[in-house]
Amino acid sequence: MSDSHGIDRRAFVKAAVAIGGASALSACLDRGPELDVARGPEDPASAFPERQHAWNAALPTDDAGNNHHPRHRILLALDYDGDGTPTDAEREAVEAALTGVERAYERSADGLLLTISYSPYYFARFDADLPGSVDLPEPRALSDFEDPDADDVDAIVHLASDHGEVVMGAEEALKGEVEELNGVSQPESALTDALSVRERRTGFIGDGLPAENQDVNGVPDDGPVPEDAPLYMGFESAFEGNQPGEDRVTIESGPFAGGTTQQLSTLTLNLNQWYEQDSRDQRVSKMFCPHHASEGTVEGTGENLGNDPQMDDCGDPTETARSEGVVGHSQKMVDVREDDKPIILRRDFDSTDGDRASVHFLSLQRTIADFVTTREAMNGDAVAADSAVGQRTNNGILQYINTVRRGNFLVPPRSLRALPPSNPDSDAADTAEVARA
Repeated sequence: MSDSHGIDRRAFVKAAVAIGGASALSACLDRGPELDVARGPEDPASAFPERQHAWNAALPTDDAGNNHHPRHRILLALDYDGDGTPTDAEREAVEAALTGVERAYERSADGLLLTISYSPYYFARFDADLPGSVDLPEPRALSDFEDPDADDVDAIVHLASDHGEVVMGAEEALKGEVEELNGVSQPESALTDALSVRERRTGFIGDGLPAENQDVNGVPDDGPVPEDAPLYMGFESAFEGNQPGEDRVTIESGPFAGGTTQQLSTLTLNLNQWYEQDSRDQRVSKMFCPHHASEGTVEGTGENLGNDPQMDDCGDPTETARSEGVVGHSQKMVDVREDDKPIILRRDFDSTDGDRASVHFLSLQRTIADFVTTREAMNGDAVAADSAVGQRTNNGILQYINTVRRGNFLVPPRSLRALPPSNPDSDAADTAEVARA
């Protein structure tokens, strides 16, 4: 669908999200029909769940039961501006800003979903350590062939909506740049009263969006991304059968019970060989498994699989690597399951940040150790050591991705989301905080 200016509406909105700012928001609103998005509750604190990351109930599902993930994303990478530890006034300003946008839009994919999370670098300013129930190490390389930069910002705000105008509007409101959002007055307080935006990162997920945004580095010039693919690599990925429930990734005890940990990696893509040299069967073999390629299990983007990628049919990864000379990415993940479900919850999305095809791989898990275990399975070191499969070649999708940045974050429960102390139950933390305030 094109607007009156002859520019594809979806492409324009995506471009506006990537550019950001009040001018891009205004231009986007001027070019399309007025949004009809329901407002949020007057008192989000009592209406919304304590788990910030409890999005699933607010997401629609497709006919197969897979969650529909919001199409437009913004990540605001933030640094705390103050000296020492946060004050009560700063916490109140951050909470007021977050609550303001929640009043403006209903909590849904059609409205707005958001989380705010904090890095180990943020918590290092406190005298008290994080409680033992929280696993939040500094990020590190997790294979011999990667050397990612540490994502050392203090906090990340994740904004998600099916409407680019909504995530842009929420961003501007959090920065104190708009007085009214969706007809709802915004507070004078802003997120930026206590935090500075070091970097904004953007992205998208959903049928057709990658194909509309493939004129970037890392994708062949002839536009090979399937028109209906939800991700650059051409296949469905967020099958309900390949996602754990939110209970599995939630911290169960301690002062941060009800929270979760968030891992965020920036992966650049090199899809020239993927589309220009590899055949369709080779792509299916590497993404799913050789059995699926030989049996024609995957049609198109894989939508025919419903909510189950049928990994039980793929066989043992090492045996497959020995006999076929290739092993599938999803196939390697089968051994890292609990009650036949993965142990990390993926909410990743594609991006054109830096004019490069990339992925912001965002996952939620009870402990960062769960992510490490999953990534080690993806590396397939044991499979490569016991077959002709290389460390990266024919070893799933490893040769097509490069991890350039990785960060670990704590997503606190809602009641602690505004500049939390490192250990809310610690007398030492409380005493140190009062002294610094």
